Amino acid sequence: MIYKPFQDLKLSALGYGCMRLPTVDGNDANVNGEEAAKLIARAMEAGINYYDTAWGYHAGNSEIVLGSILKRYPRDSFCLADKFPGYDLSNMGKVEEIFDKQLEKCQVDYFDFYLFHNVCEMNIDAYLDPQHHVYESLMARKRKGQIRHLGFSTHGDLATMKRFLDAYGKDMEFCQIQLNWLDWEFQNAKAKAALLDEWNIPIWVMEPLRGGKLTKLEDKYSSRLKTLRPGESIPAWAFRFVQSIPSAIVTLSGMSAMDQLEDNLNTFAQEKPLSGQEMKALLSVADSMTGRTSVPCTACRYCTTHCPQGLDIPMLLELYNEHVFTGGGFIAPMRIAQLPDEKKPSACIGCRSCEAVCPQQIKISETLADFSAKL
Repeated sequence: MIYKPFQDLKLSALGYGCMRLPTVDGNDANVNGEEAAKLIARAMEAGINYYDTAWGYHAGNSEIVLGSILKRYPRDSFCLADKFPGYDLSNMGKVEEIFDKQLEKCQVDYFDFYLFHNVCEMNIDAYLDPQHHVYESLMARKRKGQIRHLGFSTHGDLATMKRFLDAYGKDMEFCQIQLNWLDWEFQNAKAKAALLDEWNIPIWVMEPLRGGKLTKLEDKYSSRLKTLRPGESIPAWAFRFVQSIPSAIVTLSGMSAMDQLEDNLNTFAQEKPLSGQEMKALLSVADSMTGRTSVPCTACRYCTTHCPQGLDIPMLLELYNEHVFTGGGFIAPMRIAQLPDEKKPSACIGCRSCEAVCPQQIKISETLADFSAKL
């Protein structure tokens, strides 16, 4: 197992994400505790010492199952991470109540790592609002020793990350972002990683396989990669990509079956970062994959100067690309929901003034109508 230094700790580079534990009959709320215990026993044996859960995972049962399993091991043999569920705005006034309940569910006296969960456009104002006392409460818990290390996770855009860091960045010890080779450019992960580097904040990686989407590729793509590394599996390429980013400390993977765990353990037995040629080839595959479904907006913003509705068209097209490529998902709906009605895709009146000045000749009005229908 590869270990990464973090302050006075040595953390396994592979962390166990407990959002996708094995279930019974495909019911996400019904975790198969016996199978989960076998997986975690193997993970502990192999040297994984970082376990990540959250209030909402498996309908609230991830914390309970994980706590019942980890209590069988010495407390200093693992690091446990949990999160304040600010993705649900109704929780904003309940930080003390929820934190105490999480300790109880996980059967621990403290969390090694604790996060503001999913800082994004939907909740950034609430997270920064002092009347909710989220920051103050978590800092107080840290002073009491109930939180060893405080950080945040985010699916928000770069501007939202900057707002959060400007407010609380001096106290953030780590940040968890969606980072993989497909999203390096597609979801601006490269810029987000650079921002965290500016703040000297280490990166925790989530969705390295993009929810499993990067475990298999079309033959025309996989053959290009296998030519460069004949013995490397396609999922391993995603982890090797992360290993090529110096500030990435822990890479979380949700492993619901033993074969997945064993494959990942094999990959993380040693570091094999990508060469410049390999990185170029992988990112070329990403461009090919996303380019097939993306509208080719370059964000020149000629369109916005001609839109009578004042729509942020480049931003809307970026979210459209994400939504189409992913086949749905929560990111685009989450961000669109925070816009006033007069700024949503549905506000487009189809006048085509934007299209008259678009260098890429994108059929913007049709694209926004399609986006609105999909949402």
